Amino acid sequence: MQFGILFTSHPNADVERFPHREVHARVTREICRADQLGFDYAWLAEHHFSDQYGIMPDVFVYAGYLAALTRHIKIGTAVVTLPLSNPVRVAENSAFLDILSQGRFVLGLGSGYREYEFDGFGIDFAGRRDIQEEALPLLLDLFHKRRADHAGKYFRAKVDGDYQLFPHAVQEPHPPIFLAGATDRSIGVAAHMGFGLLLSSWTPFDGLARQIAYYRREMEHTPAALRRNAARGHVDVARYVYVAETDERARAESEAIILRHLAHFSSGYTSGYLGTVSAGRSDYDGLLRDVILHGSPATVTAKIEHLRAIGVNSLMLHYPPWYGADKAIASLEIFASDVMPKFGRADGAVATAVRAREQPYAVRS
Repeated sequence: MQFGILFTSHPNADVERFPHREVHARVTREICRADQLGFDYAWLAEHHFSDQYGIMPDVFVYAGYLAALTRHIKIGTAVVTLPLSNPVRVAENSAFLDILSQGRFVLGLGSGYREYEFDGFGIDFAGRRDIQEEALPLLLDLFHKRRADHAGKYFRAKVDGDYQLFPHAVQEPHPPIFLAGATDRSIGVAAHMGFGLLLSSWTPFDGLARQIAYYRREMEHTPAALRRNAARGHVDVARYVYVAETDERARAESEAIILRHLAHFSSGYTSGYLGTVSAGRSDYDGLLRDVILHGSPATVTAKIEHLRAIGVNSLMLHYPPWYGADKAIASLEIFASDVMPKFGRADGAVATAVRAREQPYAVRS
């Protein structure tokens, strides 16, 4: 198992006052701590226009900043909202970030699930999957051939003759590429095009098992030319995670917060699949049973073992901002010291970092 953390740059409006500029220094400190603790990935989420969720207009800008601050952790996007982007710029920026991070960049793509973000850019939300499915082959052409001649419904691009895509990524043939999926359509696209798969934080365990099995079956249809993606066959699942010394303490510290977060997802901010996926699980016990990973190290370890048994390769930890930075980092430290070793993931240096609470990184407040 590999372990990463999903950072949505969600402001804690209780203490980070409008316009919430402090959120970025807090998230940066958490990412630097995750690097020290031995997590594999820091995943950055693109979001626009609302302070009720993430404030992160350009994940590439942020990833470049983090590449200079971190040492080991892979820097991924979860996700670049591809229908809001120019695929040529996505290819260029991904290759550039791979160089700046010395081969630590991972590209996660998705079609988006917040209609107001599409309204802000004047892009048709209902047609987002069609836009994405035109962009993806163009993106792969640029990575594989470093040239493209495309005239489609949504995009036009001509890079040929004496011209090619620059710079060239460190990782070959390109940084690992994942696609977020929540429907058979998007999961099938991920499998057929040789992408790794990112799965939702709200999908119950039985739904995850079905989605992963479908992805594995559809991978048989990946053309040989697209099987070199290092992420192909890799399933990364996002889960809300909170670890404390006991189940009782974890519940006391997390129940009200996760229900507050669930209320946001049920309030009309989200659309499409993610706007309905949590329906019917509005109580903490229901979420605890088959969605979230909250509890003692032993409880959380057992749930991860279950995820591994249904085919998950990597866990993307996620948490709302309202725990406060100290409790959030404490949960990550317990996870690193008491859960990750069960999966062969911690070494002496990580354990020392947990105990000493090292803070050698310079992060501006």
